[in-house]
Amino acid sequence: MSDAEPGIRAKGEEALGELAQSLLENPLFSQAMGRALGAGETALVAQKKALAALDVASAGDLERLTRRIRSLSDRVEELEDQLDSLAADRSAEQD
Repeated sequence: MSDAEPGIRAKGEEALGELAQSLLENPLFSQAMGRALGAGETALVAQKKALAALDVASAGDLERLTRRIRSLSDRVEELEDQLDSLAADRSAEQD
């Protein structure tokens, strides 16, 4: 690494910081960013409504369903273990 690289990097970071600050202080930029973020939110709401109208599950719906199935599977496994234990106890009593 040459001695000039750290200076160039620092100048680049400083210039980028100044550019970002200028953009954030610009009301037109702020307004445009607000509209873009609002449009993204509006599109997301429309997408959810369209999926619901088509009766298509969203990724969130599938994740919740997966968690529920895992929970039920764990409960069934616990019940199986309890039944096995009861069967073993009953078998031992009959012997």
